[in-house]
Amino acid sequence: MVDSALPPDIPSLLERIAELRPLLEKNAAAGEADRRVSQESIDALEAIGAFRVTQPAEYGGYQGNSRAQVDVGAAVGRADGGTGWVVALTNIANWLTSLYPRQAQEDVWGEDRNAKVSVVLATNGKTTRVDGGYRVSGEWSYNSASWHTQWAILGAELVDDKGQFVDTAQLLIPRTDLEFKDTWYVAGMRSSGSNTLVAKDIFVPDHRVLPGEPALLGKYPGTTDDTPGVYRAGWIPVLNIILVGPQLGLGRAVLDRVIAKADSKGIAYTSFERQTDSVAFQLDVAKAALLLEAAEGFAHRATDEIDVPAELGEYPDYLTRARNRAYVGWIVEHVSRAIEILLTAHGSGAFAEVNPLQRLWRDQAVASRHAFVLPALGYELYGKALLGRDDGDSVTPLV
Repeated sequence: MVDSALPPDIPSLLERIAELRPLLEKNAAAGEADRRVSQESIDALEAIGAFRVTQPAEYGGYQGNSRAQVDVGAAVGRADGGTGWVVALTNIANWLTSLYPRQAQEDVWGEDRNAKVSVVLATNGKTTRVDGGYRVSGEWSYNSASWHTQWAILGAELVDDKGQFVDTAQLLIPRTDLEFKDTWYVAGMRSSGSNTLVAKDIFVPDHRVLPGEPALLGKYPGTTDDTPGVYRAGWIPVLNIILVGPQLGLGRAVLDRVIAKADSKGIAYTSFERQTDSVAFQLDVAKAALLLEAAEGFAHRATDEIDVPAELGEYPDYLTRARNRAYVGWIVEHVSRAIEILLTAHGSGAFAEVNPLQRLWRDQAVASRHAFVLPALGYELYGKALLGRDDGDSVTPLV
């Protein structure tokens, strides 16, 4: 497999994100308390283009691939988990927007290139077929970045003129058409602002409907012969892999903080006045660092299997797509393990409310429970594929 490459402008974006890290870290506690990312952080990230990673170049975006999404999510997540999640979920929603017909993209970015989109794939919407589109009603929870977006992509069930089910779909809807419920009261990832959006019999035109069954096979309504490869990539693999970016960043943030304190922090009830003098501590740090490095390597291997075929105009087969879901579960499992080792090595002080480590721990613990990244599910799908079984769809069609 040939390695995928970052788009040419992404390394400089990553450098600018690193420069913003002190600001993002400063605002992290307030973001958690307010249950939304600080507007100062949003404005600073918008100014450097952190929300434009996947936006088409014609609208001023980086037109970035899945590798770019993972690396940007990790860079922001290293400063603050909730902020990294908001950046990652906004960028994947922008990628999805780029799969709609040109008219839909123009609706979103034609007048405001900084317009942001959120997404909830769950097909909670009920539709009625009408002339030129659908009327839809429903409620969608866990709408990350809900405080900062102007559009939303929301899942629904499509029916024909007789009310019979036809397909699932993702509907692109302006936030001005939607009601908002403040429902995000959770133990971690509080600043992601993953609240609830409500539609009450609103109209969605056909050009803002992305049918689900064709999308699972890489057939997108906005794809033409000259569409860039990044917008031909496997639908579920891209949606899945980007969720690990902020978690990789959180793992690095915990490692950073544990190492930074180790030379001035002793180990209680021992003769060690500095953790750095303890061989046991040294072993734990090494083991955790290797777990994180392995997780990062797996993430880049996964993006290679998404981005390279996309550039070649090839759609990945089922085995590759199932392996991608397994990669994601493996990454999350090993980031969780690395953080567990580091917090134990650091000591019980990690859980003091004044210690940022406990917020990083809670953020990753919540993010790692996202239904798309559950390790056992990914392993089951990959195991079935390796064994030549054809019952993966009985578990989930989202592969």
